[in-house]
Amino acid sequence: QVQLVESGGGLVQAGGSLRLSCAASGRTIINLYMGWFRQAPGKEREFVASINRFGTTTYYEDSVKGRFTISRDNGKNTLYLQMNNVKLEDSAVYYCAAGGRLSRDETDFGSWGQGTQVTVSS
Repeated sequence: QVQLVESGGGLVQAGGSLRLSCAASGRTIINLYMGWFRQAPGKEREFVASINRFGTTTYYEDSVKGRFTISRDNGKNTLYLQMNNVKLEDSAVYYCAAGGRLSRDETDFGSWGQGTQVTVSS
């Protein structure tokens, strides 16, 4: 079982940038598909982005396309989410997840981190 710990969240102004990291331990992530999800207050958790094992294929939720970039460094056992031109509606707790297939569906991800808060101010 892989353990996931997110970091890099915080307060950022609209239009600014933030990079989230997800450090994995317990096993290598090279055989795992990885993803980012988020949950805003009063809303269900939603898909943000996912990436295949070698970083050659990525999926994005429509509202973040062109602004967010998911990437991974298998040598460092770490997943990243570069967030540019952030908007107020990007405020949420962001979760890192690992699973056995490339997917947008949270049920395909069996391991989850505790989340990191991102707050976008105007």
